[in-house]
Amino acid sequence: MARIAVIGAGAGAMAAAARLSVAGHRVTVYERSKTHGGSLGRYARDGFVFDTGPGLLHLPAVYRDLFVKTGKEPLERCLTLTQVDPASRHLFADGTTVSLPNASRAGVVGALDRALGDGAGARWGEFLDRAGTAWDRSRRPLLEEPLREDRQALGRDPYPAVRRRRLLRSPLVAGTVAEVGASELTDPRLAALLDGYALSYGLDPRRAPAAAALLPYMEETFGSWYVAGGMRALADAVYERCLARKVEFVFGAEAVRVTEKDGRAAGIELADGRGVEADHVVLGARPAPGLVPVRDEALGGAREAPVPGRFLVLLSLRGAREPGTAHRTVVHAQDAAAEQEAVFGGRTAERPTVTVLRPDDPATRPDEEHEAVTLMVTVAPHGPVDWTDAALRERFADSVIDQAARAVPGLRERMLHREVRTPAETWADTGAEGGSVPAPALAGAEGAYLHAGNRTPLPGLYLAGGWSHPGGGLAHAGMSGALVAGLVVEGDGFRGSR
Repeated sequence: MARIAVIGAGAGAMAAAARLSVAGHRVTVYERSKTHGGSLGRYARDGFVFDTGPGLLHLPAVYRDLFVKTGKEPLERCLTLTQVDPASRHLFADGTTVSLPNASRAGVVGALDRALGDGAGARWGEFLDRAGTAWDRSRRPLLEEPLREDRQALGRDPYPAVRRRRLLRSPLVAGTVAEVGASELTDPRLAALLDGYALSYGLDPRRAPAAAALLPYMEETFGSWYVAGGMRALADAVYERCLARKVEFVFGAEAVRVTEKDGRAAGIELADGRGVEADHVVLGARPAPGLVPVRDEALGGAREAPVPGRFLVLLSLRGAREPGTAHRTVVHAQDAAAEQEAVFGGRTAERPTVTVLRPDDPATRPDEEHEAVTLMVTVAPHGPVDWTDAALRERFADSVIDQAARAVPGLRERMLHREVRTPAETWADTGAEGGSVPAPALAGAEGAYLHAGNRTPLPGLYLAGGWSHPGGGLAHAGMSGALVAGLVVEGDGFRGSR
């Protein structure tokens, strides 16, 4: 039985902890804050309850597998998962709207044809076929295996872009998300749909490789799921599973250094000066400077450029949720190019893309005559933008509400209270520098969108969570926990689940 110290109590770290404890190890989790869950936070006021992290779950099979492998009770016996239908409603800049059904390729094609005109659905369907090819080509090395030392295979883009012949010029082949939208989808609204998927994950459509087509493919193939009571309930369920498997938690314990002895990780040092001995250390957070005795370059490269975060406006509304309201509505930016320049240039955008979340969940509201609504926007992180500036926060919140009002009639008149949360609060709550939210790993672009491997150059030190392979997002974080557990239990010969 090995002693294992886990730094952080986010979803990926807890997934690793539960699996390692079941394997017979003695596992203790050290968390700097007062609670578990990492980005899966919750805000409550006067009977209204809001998630402050992800609003939906994709690829629930990752957490079903976790619960099967760590106990007799399956995931659905510990919480209630429901597929949201429609999966999303989209309001484009020109006023066109379309609702996309959940996990139905034929339904999506038909909806796009009816809303955008004949042929739009076919173009999107053909694009998803190519995205499916990219999924098949990269799924295992990108998501199910530890990151290989030789990253050359994942450096090539698996998306089979269409070669467009041009008179007297070389063929045009899309290499980025934006180029796929322009050359293959052609309709600016379809391009905005694809760009919106990338932006929601914090990716710049102008630079992200075409392999980002995996993101809409994943959502539209495997569905979008909501956890009754809010997504925080998933964090609670994983935490309870850890406790049931005898994982120990120490809250208010900030790790400041991973200690080393005889060339391998030997434990951690806490902010209060205490030392903790361990045979293995699992870091479930972004490696801060000085925390680990390994150079940044050895963890996947130098510090990345600023990574976007999330701006939230949590609205307590009077009046019942209208029957048939979509759980998720995306109000697309009036000027997508200007928004991308702002977000990835360290500024605030005017009239940005806003995701409006309106769960049909009695647990989120005091009674049926009220509604809890969350507005979510991808923004530049704290640092390039001073999100502690009160005037800027309120001004941007007003802009976000104005955009959301296009999708929620009478929004301002219904408001009882609003709570604003910015990347500055995310940084304070989770310790993520700048309040940044990691994006999923992508193949292509010569490996520029890959994350640090779960196995580090320091023996005994492993990385889990969104800042490590295979990247950000709840499903990806859960995968990282499974990969770390496999590496610890089976050693360097572990090649992933089959």
